[in-house]
Amino acid sequence: MELIRWCLALVMVVLLVVGCSTTQFNVPAVSPDGDGTRLPGKVVWHDLLTDTPVQTQLFYQGLFGWEFEPLNAGGANYVLIRHQGKLIGGMVDQNHLPTSADISQWVIVVSVTDVERATAKVRGAGGTVYTPPTSLGDRGEIAVVADAEGALFALLQTRDGDPQDQDTVPAQGEFLWDELWADTLDEAAAFYSSMAPYGLLSKELGGPENSVDYRVLSTQGRPRAGIRPNPVEGLPPMWVSYLRIADAEALDALLAKVESLGGEILVPAISRPRGGKVALIAGPSGAGIALQTWSNERTPGSFMEGG
Repeated sequence: MELIRWCLALVMVVLLVVGCSTTQFNVPAVSPDGDGTRLPGKVVWHDLLTDTPVQTQLFYQGLFGWEFEPLNAGGANYVLIRHQGKLIGGMVDQNHLPTSADISQWVIVVSVTDVERATAKVRGAGGTVYTPPTSLGDRGEIAVVADAEGALFALLQTRDGDPQDQDTVPAQGEFLWDELWADTLDEAAAFYSSMAPYGLLSKELGGPENSVDYRVLSTQGRPRAGIRPNPVEGLPPMWVSYLRIADAEALDALLAKVESLGGEILVPAISRPRGGKVALIAGPSGAGIALQTWSNERTPGSFMEGG
């Protein structure tokens, strides 16, 4: 029942951001210099739902210097997030939504070439379409969906094209990776492979004593996301996003600031099977996000190399 209330509330997020049928909001494109090229299967955006918008802004400003820009369009409940001037995500104030459920969470947005066809594939593979394709003006058409295990995400058919792949490492504090924590690994991989043109690679990460069965979803010859067995007992399947941190020293410095900024360290820094260190934190609203160390020498395209 709580999951149903959560999903209904998420539907209201889209409805209140874009308005009803008589009121349309124009949300900026995810890529201001789009050339019309779409990269289906790529995670092109991240949205944060929060019940503590002021504290959340101060939290991420204090950690990474993020900038927050309200979308002044007929009272739209939406704030753009920038890092060093670059658009990296958006934020919705859940206090303006008609729900008492705690829906604070980061939501990934996946590119598709045809959002109507993609939503039909979601239904056909046992998933759920909570919000049918809806226009966001310059951004394109979006749909809020869930996979067959209930993990929520969004599909976006951009109007002017997707952000192009870069061979440079994201700046510290920008999104590096996205990972599905699934109950049934093979079934989850089959679901996403049916929805988008993903290539699938199976890997064993870590050593014999801490081996993790892992699936890598790739398109256009690049890894786009990972799927791993859910490591937290009792946690429903969900997508977890990772922010890039320069090195272990930088990670320790950031973790030292989390609690003073109103956040919480859910999992302290630990070594990760694919290399580097990772920590899981939550902002003031409780929305979790991972921090992953990643050196300048390792390109995004090599994310899963060397497991």
